[in-house]
Parts: sequence; C-alpha cells; structure tokens
Amino acid sequence: MVLLDLVPEAGELARELLRRGGMPEIAYVDAVHVALSAVHGLDYLLTWNCTHIANATMRSRIEAICREAGFEPPIICTPVEFVEEK
Repeated sequence: MVLLDLVPEAGELARELLRRGGMPEIAYVDAVHVALSAVHGLDYLLTWNCTHIANATMRSRIEAICREAGFEPPIICTPVEFVEEK
C-alpha cells in the first residue's frame, strides 16, 4: 500500500475547494481527500462518498477548481462505476 504525503499544496487546494464552494465547509476531510488525489496526480479517486465527493452536482465545480489551481483532477467515481468491460 502506498500512502500519499500530506504536502502543503494539498492543504491549500482543500481550502480552495471549500472557499470556492466545491464542497461545503463541513466537508474539510473530504476536500483533503480530493486535493491529495489531484496534487499527487492520481488518475482515479474511488469512493462511496456520494454526498460530497462522487456527487454529480458537485463534480464539475471540483474539477474546475482543481484545474484553475494548476492540478488535473482525478476521475471521481464509485467502485461500481469503475468496473471495466471485458
């Protein structure tokens, strides 16, 4: 298992996600989760958290904030959405 370092850029991006309405203020831990994924260049972020992360109404705002901060956001989806076709 690889653990991602909590780098300063991730904290800054998490605060920006909250400040700009990508996620509600109560979702700081969720914002850090997304920010760490973006800052470390992960391709995907799989989560069952459909309230604040894998939420279709928030996803475009989250992606835009990440890109404007200079980071490519991961593809955010649930594990069910991640299933590959055979």
